[in-house]
Amino acid sequence: MLQTGSQLPCVVQKILVVDGWCTGVLFLLVRATDVDSAKHRIWTEVAGRQIFQVLKDKHGEGFEDFIEAKLCPLAGDVMYENFGLDKTKLEELYKNIDIIVNTAATTNFYERYDVAFDTNVLGAKHIAEFANKCTGLKMLLHVSTAFLAGEQEGLILEKAFLKGETLREGTHLYIESELNIIKDTRTELRANYSSEKAERKTMKELGLERARQFGWPNTYTFTKAMGEMMLGHLRGDLPVVIIRPSIITSLLKEPLPGWIEGIKTIDSVILGYAKQALKFFLVDPDTIMDVIPGDMVVNTMMVAMVAHSGEQAQTIYHVTSSLRNPASYALLQESAHRYFIDNPPRAGNNSEPIRLNKMRLFSTVAGSRGTCSSSTSSL
Repeated sequence: MLQTGSQLPCVVQKILVVDGWCTGVLFLLVRATDVDSAKHRIWTEVAGRQIFQVLKDKHGEGFEDFIEAKLCPLAGDVMYENFGLDKTKLEELYKNIDIIVNTAATTNFYERYDVAFDTNVLGAKHIAEFANKCTGLKMLLHVSTAFLAGEQEGLILEKAFLKGETLREGTHLYIESELNIIKDTRTELRANYSSEKAERKTMKELGLERARQFGWPNTYTFTKAMGEMMLGHLRGDLPVVIIRPSIITSLLKEPLPGWIEGIKTIDSVILGYAKQALKFFLVDPDTIMDVIPGDMVVNTMMVAMVAHSGEQAQTIYHVTSSLRNPASYALLQESAHRYFIDNPPRAGNNSEPIRLNKMRLFSTVAGSRGTCSSSTSSL
């Protein structure tokens, strides 16, 4: 069984394309109101993606029948106990599922605290509880993030976060208390008839405040850390593998080099530069940006499923690049400029190519202010 997430199309495609991997059915838990809506999301957000062209070519006119036979949609959500599924469906799943892959997450660094907590913390809790009821489970594979390490420097070990552990010395985290803080804040906001905008602002600020109190830089990494703690606390003897990738970028090789799902993190910088909306960037050029191609992450997941199937242990892998193949922001600057010189972007189909100046990187605010002043003077 797999949960929806940004890596889901790549994971499903890889499982289906490798001979002998999928001998049964893939249950896909999709956030939807009913099975028909879930099925529609699978076709538009998974099987309808360009990376499925290899399977389309292989099966030809039988592609739709193949997908219908292999992918079984489940309309539910990890934020609910038992994912919101009925008892009959749950009994079927308990008997038939042998591997669970959880890619579901809210990845916005500054998400509302209640929203991030529901998916990243309670979601992990509900998955662990469900997994413990699956009679033939060989593995629970959970996709986390390497940035759980916060702002630590140096070699980061592949070790588990114990429940209550934090990144700030002298503090202890009580996950149940965090849930109560969220509930109390929400109750207070509604008692005061706060607007939706005010509620959203307050919940975002609450997430950042709680994260920074315990040493994490943002709500995303804080809630993902708590999610790992819940898995470790509730797993019992379950075989668990946690994959911690860094910034996931486009595919390197398979099945379609350069393909990426949506615009995220570092992609927005490249896109802003291509449109000339971002002409300079505040970052030390020598800083290492830890990025990893999406297909390397998926390949790691596949290997982990084989290597650790049935092991009554918890194993953690960092899927990162900064130690063996470090890439600096200066390399991003040079690579983006070279690419767009060879492949000039256009504002429209029939428009002239956009002339690109090389993006300027500044390690200090003072340096960037000089550029802003010069640009203003030249207008």
